[in-house]
Amino acid sequence: MFVKILLGLAVLLVLLVVVIATRPGTFRYTRSLGIAAPPEVLFAQVNDLHKFQDWNPWSKIDPAAVMTYTGPASGVGSAYSWAGNKEVGEGTMTLVETKPGELVRARMDFRKPFAATNTVDFTFKPEGNHTVVTWSMYGPNNFMGKAIGLFIDCDKMCGDQFSKGLATLKSLAESAPET
Repeated sequence: MFVKILLGLAVLLVLLVVVIATRPGTFRYTRSLGIAAPPEVLFAQVNDLHKFQDWNPWSKIDPAAVMTYTGPASGVGSAYSWAGNKEVGEGTMTLVETKPGELVRARMDFRKPFAATNTVDFTFKPEGNHTVVTWSMYGPNNFMGKAIGLFIDCDKMCGDQFSKGLATLKSLAESAPET
């Protein structure tokens, strides 16, 4: 009887490993929002990592997180590192590409709770009297990420924070005095 139970557990474990291994090898989480502001104004909010903290939803989760800025004040090469509670973890965001009014791309190097390197894009598309701002994060989905994804909806978890951040950006940008 004991051998049958062990054999059954082994079969279940093998099936679980097969299911995990067949999940997609990459991920992409994306949220967009129309904001009544020109692309250049929104670009400036994202391209300066000090301003980014005004609407970054993770900085609201742990206001006591320690932030360190390096490199230029804005644009390619500017970076900030954070060390916070277990909900925000620890890592570094480095701007690696910018196209004024169009794109801000960053490399995200996470150290805690899990080590990972992903890419984040902010794009700005004018549509009538609004700009559609899209916040995306994408990268490789290793075995551990695939396993976690079976039990946690990572798209919803990250996407909900992206939506909160974009809503705060919208509020800031639409209430700012026009220059």
